[in-house]
Formats: sequence, C-alpha cells, structure tokens
Amino acid sequence: MSVHLHWFLPTGGDGRTLVDRHAYTDGGIRRDRITPVSGVRAPDIEYLAQIAKAAEQLGFEAVLTPTGTWCEDAWLTTVALTQVTERLKFLVAFRPGVISPVLAAQMAATYQRISRGRLLLNVVTGGDSTEQKRFGDHLDHDRRYARTDEFLQVVRGVWGGQPFDFQGEHYQVEGGLTALPPDPLPQIFFGGSSAAAGPVAARNADVYLTWGEPPEQVKQKVDWIRGLAEKEGRTVRFGIRLHTISRDSSKEAWATAGRLLDDLDADTVAAAQQALGKSESVGQQRMLALHGGSRDKLEISPNLWAGVGLVRGGAGTALVGSHAEVANRIEEYHALGVEHFVLSGYPHLEEAYWFGEGVRPELAARGLLDAGPSPLAGVPAANGRPASAPGGAPLLVAGGR
Repeated sequence: MSVHLHWFLPTGGDGRTLVDRHAYTDGGIRRDRITPVSGVRAPDIEYLAQIAKAAEQLGFEAVLTPTGTWCEDAWLTTVALTQVTERLKFLVAFRPGVISPVLAAQMAATYQRISRGRLLLNVVTGGDSTEQKRFGDHLDHDRRYARTDEFLQVVRGVWGGQPFDFQGEHYQVEGGLTALPPDPLPQIFFGGSSAAAGPVAARNADVYLTWGEPPEQVKQKVDWIRGLAEKEGRTVRFGIRLHTISRDSSKEAWATAGRLLDDLDADTVAAAQQALGKSESVGQQRMLALHGGSRDKLEISPNLWAGVGLVRGGAGTALVGSHAEVANRIEEYHALGVEHFVLSGYPHLEEAYWFGEGVRPELAARGLLDAGPSPLAGVPAANGRPASAPGGAPLLVAGGR
C-alpha cells in the first residue's frame, strides 16, 4: 500500500498568515474589497493555476477544492484548471443536499470526459445548519446523513448505464440514467465522525477521510469504519487531512509555526472559537477539544500542532518539523492503514515546494511512494535548492495580524 499525496486549492483565499473567511469582507473574491491584512491573496484563477501547476510538477496526485459560501465554486474552478494541467487530479468537494443526484452523476461524467479522467469526489454532508440554510437546506444533522446515503446510492445507480429507479425518503427517481457513464468512475471520498456518518461511509465511500487527530484517535476511527464496512461486505480505504510546516531543520519549522501564532490576537481567537463552537459537526468538536481554545500545549502529539484550529474551521492540525520528522509522522499514520494524505499549508504555493522538495524525497527513499522518476528530476539546483521554487527559497516571514 503506497502513500498517495494530495495538496489543497485555497479557493477562499490564501496568505502568509492563518487567514480564513474572517479575513475578508467578501471571501476575497474582489481584490478591491479585501480587508487590509498583510500578505493576503485573493483566489483568482491566475494564482490558483500557479498552485495547481506547482502541485503537478512536485508530484502530488490531486488537489482538494473546498466548498462553501466563502469559496469559489469547486466544479467550475477546477474544470478551468484542467486546461492548464496535464496529469493532476481534482478532488472536488460538494454538498449533496443542494444538487440533484442524477445531475451530479451527469456532471461527473462530463467532467471525466473534459479532464480525461481526472475527477475525484469529496462528498461533504455539512455540519453547520446556518451554512446549510444559506443554500436552502433545512434538514437536521442526522437527516442530512440519511439523505447523503440515498444520494450516493442514486449516483452509483445511474452510473450503471441502464435506467435506474429509486424510491427513498429524500429522493424518488424514475428511469434515472447517465447516458455516457464516467470512465473511470470517480473515487468517492467521504468524512464524518458522528454515529450517523459511519454507516454511510461503510456503504458508499471508497476513501474515508478524517481530520488530523493524534495517531491513537485515528486508529480508533480506522477500526470503527473498517468494522462497519466488513459488515457491509465492502473494503474502505483511508485518508487524513492535515496542514504541514516542513523545513530543513525542526527549529526552523517550529519558528515558522510560532510566527503564524504570533499573528493571532486574543480577540480573533475568541471570536473564531465562539463561532466554531456552534458547529453541529462531531468532527469539528473533536478538533476544538484538541486545544480547548488555549495557546498552551499546542503540540498535542509529537510533531502534531493544533494551532491552526484556533482560528480555522475543519482541519485544524499541522505536521511541524524537519522533513525527516514530518516523514516519520506520515509513516506512522500509514502504518495504521492511512493511504491518502490531503495536505496544505500557509501560503499554499510556497508550502507545496517545501513539502515536495523536502518530505517527498524522504518518503520515496523509504519506499512509501510508487516507483518512478522524481517529478523534479533534471531540474538544476541553485543555492542548495531546486531552481524550480518560485523566487528561490519559500517565503518565511508571516505577516498580518
């Protein structure tokens, strides 16, 4: 079982600080309305293309694109980026409650033809009722997961190439059909930590995705989902969502984490924690419990730092350390059965190079990656680092708050 490395497209904005939606007046979509925070970058297509091209060159298999009010639309953004990349796959996040499952199946089929088979799907049931209501979805938490279960049954059914009927609580389909099914069928990534989510993953997911908890907690999740899948007669693979801060030395990495933390004032952290505390997501509550809103003891497991989660919803932990130390932690999760690593870092362009040039060779040397030439083979070195890095070495100085 090889390690699959994926990166992240910050379609809600990026920067040299732990920015999130609170850093913008409008999600960063319009340059002239960005709140004046130093080092913040709008998610325009030119910048996202830089990240996508870098991820492809550095050997990442795919990039995850988020979904939500403050993000550019994942389907439209990524299909545009397929035209400036050749091999990179796109892990498109979407909410099943706001689109017809038959239409989603048709969109996926079209996407596969346009991209020549480079679509992966990340099904996001949603853990924030306020966000869901913005899109006209008023179901409660558990009923959203029940609907997701039906949604995925319909999607797989209409991919079969024959008229498909379905009668459920949430969907009633007569003769549903994708005239030209996608080839290959997109892998379905799915996450959820609640009792309602587990059976949905076991019945429908190809890859169960968890946020970056300490190894023992991740092992418990893997065992839980694996057991449920076995009862369904299925095999589910596993992935983890983490940030990274990887440097040539551990001291440099932790200094960078410290600078990111120094940018966050007490009011910003308190406001973010209050908002995140209202989430119905069990996974989000588990993330918050790792640090309790405190800046103290943020290294919750060796090289696992919970500082990101002080202000960012969703994935709130980062692997911090030297390239070898970060590789050690990836190897540790891999030994638990985790195959897919969906990674990110601030800023996403520079951190992609730090990881790709530093950690990826470590993993390859340990035999954890598929054999093949290095994605940077033949690129001449300059000042001790590949000349492919934008502007030489990645920018280290954190700015903003």
